[in-house]
Amino acid sequence: MAMKKIWIIMSILLLVPAAIAAVIMSTQLKVVSQIENENVEVLSNKTWKIYFSRKLDQKTVNSQTVSVINDQGEKQDIDINLSDDQKSIIVKPPESGFKARTGSYKLLLTEGIQSVNGRKLAHQTEQLFNVELTLPKADSVAQINDHFLTLLEDKGRSNGPGLYSSSGSTEFSNMESSGEGGQYSKTNIQVDGVDEADAVKTDGQYIYRAADGEVQIVSAHPVNEMEVMSVLKFTHDFSPHSLFLHENQLVVLGHSYTENKKGAENKVQDISFPAYYQSVKAIVYDIENKKQPKVTREVEVEGSLTAARMKEGKVFMVTNQYPDIWILEENPDMDLRPIFKDTAKAESFQRVDLKNINYIPESKDQNFTNIAVFDLKQNTKEAVISSFIGSGDNMYMSKDYLYMASADYSLMPLREESFEDFSPDTTIYKFKFEGLKAVMMASAEINGTILNQFSMDEHDGYFRIATTKGNTFNDSSPSANNLYILDENLNETGNLEDLARGERIYSARFMGDKIYIVTFKETDPLFVIDSSNPKSPKVLGELKIPGFSNYLHPYDENHLIGFGYDTRVEAGKNGSDPLVFTEGIKISLFDVSDMKNPREKFTEIIGGRGTYSPLNYDHKALLFDKNKDIFAFPVTVYENIKDSQYDSKYTFQGAYIYGIDVEKGFTIKEMVTHQDQDAIYEEWEDTIDRLVYINNMIYALSPNAISAYDMKSYRKINFVEIN
Repeated sequence: MAMKKIWIIMSILLLVPAAIAAVIMSTQLKVVSQIENENVEVLSNKTWKIYFSRKLDQKTVNSQTVSVINDQGEKQDIDINLSDDQKSIIVKPPESGFKARTGSYKLLLTEGIQSVNGRKLAHQTEQLFNVELTLPKADSVAQINDHFLTLLEDKGRSNGPGLYSSSGSTEFSNMESSGEGGQYSKTNIQVDGVDEADAVKTDGQYIYRAADGEVQIVSAHPVNEMEVMSVLKFTHDFSPHSLFLHENQLVVLGHSYTENKKGAENKVQDISFPAYYQSVKAIVYDIENKKQPKVTREVEVEGSLTAARMKEGKVFMVTNQYPDIWILEENPDMDLRPIFKDTAKAESFQRVDLKNINYIPESKDQNFTNIAVFDLKQNTKEAVISSFIGSGDNMYMSKDYLYMASADYSLMPLREESFEDFSPDTTIYKFKFEGLKAVMMASAEINGTILNQFSMDEHDGYFRIATTKGNTFNDSSPSANNLYILDENLNETGNLEDLARGERIYSARFMGDKIYIVTFKETDPLFVIDSSNPKSPKVLGELKIPGFSNYLHPYDENHLIGFGYDTRVEAGKNGSDPLVFTEGIKISLFDVSDMKNPREKFTEIIGGRGTYSPLNYDHKALLFDKNKDIFAFPVTVYENIKDSQYDSKYTFQGAYIYGIDVEKGFTIKEMVTHQDQDAIYEEWEDTIDRLVYINNMIYALSPNAISAYDMKSYRKINFVEIN
């Protein structure tokens, strides 16, 4: 018995030091991400963000404990900041950026950095880096494979869920009058002169429609002679979804699914290509003869579509491609370069040339971003595909430049307890075009992530971007909304930070020097911002109202239309947060003539719970023309059931056509539908999802039919079934 007690006492004595050591280790201050063990390549305006395991004492974060020196031992004039949650240090470069040198820079973190409870940094930490003025090129297939294998190893070493690639933004636009006298509508676009691919286009006489796996060409004018001219059919491995129209050429965009066919011995015929791959295909038709369109060219690029634009007859397609990099563990010599085909050059697929592939320094994304450009005015000129190893989630295109925004998950903390507080930031890449080739000009890193393309804008040489940082339901570190203004080199000129804590951005609109941002959690604050001084943008006015706007559209210089949802707020139980319920669609007309006192002048509520419109998420669903007094959109309406808190029933699917008067508000002109009156639910083939006008006729389109209405009386003039 005595011996047993001795053994118990000895075991306890041995365990106590181990327990003390474990406690010390758990409270020790350590760097948990961003610092690499090797020299890394960065661009000249690199911003470092270093995560720590504990909250830091602000007094210990300064130029004595954090510094960057060059290979001559010279300290750099950096800007050092502590994040709001006090768990990361942000190191911004000198105003003109880090200069490219033959030697390396060193980012130095000393043991003088302390946590709020007095724990010192476990050991001095260094990061060596070289500065690249332009994106480094891929020298060989082996180099690309080594890069991807390194990413695989890094992911394997992670203690948590690993490095996430950001979610892609798939394209699905202001319909304004065009042509002399405003004869027909055009796609609702963000930037004048930069067209966006859409499922419906018109040239003022014909309507072109991608629907149900085919493309329909319909003679719509004169309206009494409306008829289907031709229907373009496709093989089962191609799904058309959107169109461009340029003079007598129709571009059909869609996703293609290609199988590397097997030969007689049941082996794939070309082992240099994957057995199966997804791509984006553009089929160009000569439509001079509308009854017999002729294919003149096909351009196909591996990946899924991020966005497509057309400017002055040049088509820009951006795809995101995630190669199967795990295959490199078995076959390290596999060629993973993106594949493409341009029938202006050859009928077969080929790999993107190494000279057209660049690295995005430090990107941990396991994908290629491909920018394909071809010219409809020179259909025999070969397309140029520029590929970048790294992600691009959202695209904005001005008249002169293309911008890609990528949510950056490479800073994901490696300690599990940090995941809840982690919020990604965004890297912006700016491209110009030399002929058809995309060339990166600059990059920048900013706080938070964007909502969509309308979160970005270019004006008078400045790039503006609105972001949300953090999570709306994180009480310890609530979300904040920000506006950043960057110069032509993407150096920060001015900002507005910490707008509407605890909320997130639901919509944004940039109108010259005026910027409008809608945030939401329980109410809808509309912020009116003056950016006439890019160095010091200011919030001039704020309006809090029920509901929120998903989309903002300019009416005139002094009025703004908001399209979104009405909401109902109920008190939470036992002191919990209030509950917010989405009700019907809400349209608002805002008077912003006095920027300091914006007013919601008129509102219109459509339906109840379950009511929705494509316009809630796709701006191209809007038909708007101020001169013709048209504000029209597709909508599916559900009405609340009396005495029921949650139930609703279907009542309508079609389009609502409004007129807008700044003194009288919204006036419903007509509700048009293709559905049967007795339908219990909407039938997909009869679902109106686009509207266009030609002269004084408005046309409503569903997959199976087109109906036409006189815009003066809204009497139905014609109805044509497609199938």
